[in-house]
Amino acid sequence: MIGVVEIDEAKRRAFDANLDLVEVSATSTPPVVRIMDFGRWKYEQSKKDRANKAKSKGAELKEIRLGRSMKIDPHDIEIRLDQARRFLIEGHKVQIVQNFRGREMAHKERGRVRMKQIIEKLSDVGKIEMEPRFAGRRITMVIGPDRPKIERLKRQEAAQKLTAGAEAESDVAPPTEPASPEDSKTAKTTEATQPIPEQTAQVVPAEGARG
Repeated sequence: MIGVVEIDEAKRRAFDANLDLVEVSATSTPPVVRIMDFGRWKYEQSKKDRANKAKSKGAELKEIRLGRSMKIDPHDIEIRLDQARRFLIEGHKVQIVQNFRGREMAHKERGRVRMKQIIEKLSDVGKIEMEPRFAGRRITMVIGPDRPKIERLKRQEAAQKLTAGAEAESDVAPPTEPASPEDSKTAKTTEATQPIPEQTAQVVPAEGARG
């Protein structure tokens, strides 16, 4: 805080410091100004805005529907749970929805059992934020990302990849070293000194030769 100075004096101080004179509050008496690097301030603000947008995007609520009724194939449920797992690892919240059709409403306990099973399967990356509840002909719940567990899972996966990479490198056979010029000369000398096998031939008298 410099205090109350004349506007010309404030401009001179900003000029000497090679900075900008920025008006902070025009309604106060006298107006409040600040000597600062305005370009750097704008850059820092843009970084904060991007970070805030990324955080708000991470808090999106994704919906996973488990088919139109309780009669859904277990394989299809696993596919939807894999998708929910990816959302949780990315930092999103997931709303699980199970619909009921016709007489299935008479067996609501089956829906609660299914939701309990889903909570257990996603417990390594998520935590329950809204308990399963019925609304009309559907039961819903919300699971949020459990960040400490997700970070621990990512570290374990990274360690496994490093271990697998090290084992793959150890399985590769070392390259064969090329023969040195001395070895080549020795091989040629050995080949040249080996005895030549005797060759036999049948001598045939020339045509018209006398016996």
